Amino acid sequence: MTGGNESCTAGPTSMSYLTCLTYILEEWTGVEHIGDYLSYAFYILWLLFPLVVVFVLPGVIVILFYVSILLLHIYKRKNELKEAYSHDVWAGAREMLATLWDGHGRIWHGYELHGVENIPPGPGLVVFYHGATPVDYIYFSARLHITKKRKCTVVADNFVFRLPGFKILLDVLGIIHGPKEACVRTLKKGCLLAIAPGGVREALFSDEMYTILWSNRKGFAQVAIDAKVPIIPMFTQNVREGFRTLGGIKILRSLYERVRLPVVPLYGGFPVKLRTFIGEPIPYEPNMTAEELAEKTKAAVQVLIEKHQKIPGNIFRALMERFQTQKKED
Repeated sequence: MTGGNESCTAGPTSMSYLTCLTYILEEWTGVEHIGDYLSYAFYILWLLFPLVVVFVLPGVIVILFYVSILLLHIYKRKNELKEAYSHDVWAGAREMLATLWDGHGRIWHGYELHGVENIPPGPGLVVFYHGATPVDYIYFSARLHITKKRKCTVVADNFVFRLPGFKILLDVLGIIHGPKEACVRTLKKGCLLAIAPGGVREALFSDEMYTILWSNRKGFAQVAIDAKVPIIPMFTQNVREGFRTLGGIKILRSLYERVRLPVVPLYGGFPVKLRTFIGEPIPYEPNMTAEELAEKTKAAVQVLIEKHQKIPGNIFRALMERFQTQKKED
């Protein structure tokens, strides 16, 4: 029997690299016709490639988070001496992170921000629809920081504060988990504060119909009343087409209601067009109750959805919008 290595080099006819590799593997493993098995494996890989991609792409966002954390640790190490003398040693770090995330939004989603003039110069409560991930809010805060030099604090779910390595990122960006008193204090300091009343439940179980899942939540409205600040509604077009969840599976819904953790798998990461629209602020009215203000805010967000989002959402259409021009709709 002729050895695999000899077969690759002997004879007048040159042999392809794949055929040569097949001969070598047959010699090493003792398995005949291994080429047929390899062809079948390559076929399965090709068949499953799209499925692998849609579940792997969300990992890019996770990688970007940890790249941000790594950059913060490097920044802290390089600026340890300045910490004792600077009133805000992390100002440069926030500028760096804003540039990183804004760049990702521009390149991957052609991100646009409309209606920024509706944000008042003083404090205000930004209320937004929660997509499967909060990536649209990250792009919004980064663009706001770059263009207006304004910082926006956001209320996050408790599980975010248990993610490994995230403490430095949460501290630098000023992310809080409440309670109501902390939110009111933040607003009374003159800051912007953002909250998605639907939270994780809306993120996981809303769908391409863009149904608002706020239940009877009105705590955010009470915060605005106690702080005497306006509410600023916000919505991002195609946010559900960038990332989607398997929230339609009933057993996953039941599991979430038991453990209250984001156990529903994500897929997507598609480079769809994302446009964030900021609506006109709802002014503080001392005689308005929290229930009335919550309903008014929900209606304002619903108006933004109906005006700027084609329903049901469609991934292919959202991808094609990257190549379309659209007049500014503020």
